[in-house]
Amino acid sequence: MKTLNDFNFENKKALIRVDFNVPLNENFEVTDDTRIVSAKPTIIKILEDGGSCILMSHLGRPKGVQEEFSLRHIAKKVEEILGVKVKFVDACVGEKAAAAAAALQPGEILLLENLRFHKEEEAGDKAFAEQLSKLGDIYVNDAFGTAHRAHASTTIVAAFFPKNKCFGYLLAQEIESINKVLKDGEKPVLAVLGGAKVSSKITIIENILDAVDHLIIGGGMAFTFIKAQGGKIGNSICEDDKQELALDILKKAKAKNVQVHIPVDVIAADAFSNDANTQVVDIDVIPDGWEGVDAGPKSRKQFHDVVMQCKTILWNGPLGVFEMESFAGGTIELGNSIAEATKNGAFSLVGGGDSVAAVKQFGFEDKVSYVSTGGGAMLESLEGIVLPGIAAILE
Repeated sequence: MKTLNDFNFENKKALIRVDFNVPLNENFEVTDDTRIVSAKPTIIKILEDGGSCILMSHLGRPKGVQEEFSLRHIAKKVEEILGVKVKFVDACVGEKAAAAAAALQPGEILLLENLRFHKEEEAGDKAFAEQLSKLGDIYVNDAFGTAHRAHASTTIVAAFFPKNKCFGYLLAQEIESINKVLKDGEKPVLAVLGGAKVSSKITIIENILDAVDHLIIGGGMAFTFIKAQGGKIGNSICEDDKQELALDILKKAKAKNVQVHIPVDVIAADAFSNDANTQVVDIDVIPDGWEGVDAGPKSRKQFHDVVMQCKTILWNGPLGVFEMESFAGGTIELGNSIAEATKNGAFSLVGGGDSVAAVKQFGFEDKVSYVSTGGGAMLESLEGIVLPGIAAILE
């Protein structure tokens, strides 16, 4: 696996695919700069070698050229985070982009305009990718968040750098973290899968059963498993058409000697509201008119004990409706348990939109080993899919 450390960038122009698809407010100010901060080590290494950086990214989902999606809006923020002046060019291909790239001196940074202003980017157009490739000497992919897309800048462009392509530090770390869980994690290995639907996690569960020793199934998806086993779940969320599948997963887990842990009790509410009446009930006897909205006290204790005995932990999905303060307790306690296990030497990887949001919201970011930057890319990796953006560098 070729990384930045395999190259000396002195007097070289690095064409870097970054993921600067960051949220902006109505004044076009960046409201979460995590993705920019994550790209900093890669950019600084190249500059310190004596090279220059040409940064390419998309922002949002523009329909053609739309000023509100211009990367011009984030140039100042990128400059502030990197501590280096950032030049911006309002093109990513064509004469203007080529001239700006050609004029770039060692130690300088150029930010190209939004790739998705051109439909050829998402179409994976070869001629468009070739135009991009002419801007730099070495191609660096550091955008895990888009590695599952076979777009011109993430995948197709790599073919024009047969010997001069590599992973940036961020992307290399993402690959290593996933491999730590799926391939070479210290045992016992635990996967915590939460969230609303079994259907969105089926392929992940089936792929990780060979890698894990323990599987915690929490959140809304637990009710499909409980109902399939004959439990009464009241008004709780359930995918009735996935009950057979739930039983099949339990059977496969047993055959592979994987211990499955499902909540034994829940906090039930009489309405989907932060101010609803609540009661703690066993998960398989939830009264009609009530729905499970968070893991109960016995479940939290049970999950804590499982977490504390594991050396490698994957967390994907919350244990309850954590967006509502009244039902965030189970997710917070799970975060505390994983933080404690990490402090004691376990490796913990958090990935997938909701769990990453929870980790940030409740301040666990620095208490776990690694927080993935790619939602869809992370999930596809866990499903065992080789992502096109990664395959293109390995070829």
